[in-house]
Amino acid sequence: MADLFHRQAKNYAESRPSYPEELFEFIASKTPNHDLVWDAGTGSGQAAKSLAKLYKNVVGTDTSQEQLDYAPKLPNVRYQCTPPNIPMSELESSVAPPGTVDLVTVATALHWFDLPTFYQQVKQVLKKPHGVIAAWTYTVPEAYDNIPLVNEKFDAVFQQFCADSQPYREPAIKLVEDKYKGIDFPFEPVGYGANHTGPFVFTTERVMDLEGFLLFIRSWSFYQTAKEKGVELLRDDVVESFKRAWSEDGGDRKVVKSPIYLRIGKVGNLE
Repeated sequence: MADLFHRQAKNYAESRPSYPEELFEFIASKTPNHDLVWDAGTGSGQAAKSLAKLYKNVVGTDTSQEQLDYAPKLPNVRYQCTPPNIPMSELESSVAPPGTVDLVTVATALHWFDLPTFYQQVKQVLKKPHGVIAAWTYTVPEAYDNIPLVNEKFDAVFQQFCADSQPYREPAIKLVEDKYKGIDFPFEPVGYGANHTGPFVFTTERVMDLEGFLLFIRSWSFYQTAKEKGVELLRDDVVESFKRAWSEDGGDRKVVKSPIYLRIGKVGNLE
């Protein structure tokens, strides 16, 4: 799976939306200290950049050096290319010593992870009992409160495109489509009076032209999977349908919104 993201690193860095500051402020409010974050699956550093404003130091790890090459270079962020499963013996040198991390974050990547192995690593590096893990994902852009994503004609074209892409979606994407409700997350609720670990809902939005929106689609894993099987999901006729629908209500640039679903919990005294 990592190979898909190696090959589309530039598209990913240029097209993926940033995350709202409200998301990071909410997460930061749950950690007693703000010294060190491990941003696992950091990709091209979309989350690391915001975390660096709220924490003294950030370690961003990823299996793709190509992705890391596009990450913003910041004085308090260290990027590390790692194997998919970091050996426990190398966790201290690659990430941090045991019990020293305030927060582990995973931005739109947890569904790709070997969760039992990763959670063992999380439990080792987090401070006990109040160290926090926060993992979130966004789904495909969608309409809100009966307001179309772009316009009704465009939404119909996009919905058909999403239906046509279903055969090329990896099983892990089902966890995203389920809004992380069913993903294994063996941690304790965090915060006064909290009785669940989410998902908590936020929204990301980005002003795009059509080319930007199509670039966003091309950064999705299932688009690359289809191409490898000889299928072009963005055929000329599909792109033409998108163009006609995009321009129907005038204006080249649109505000495109995607919902974000956050799971957050503390490690407690888990071994």
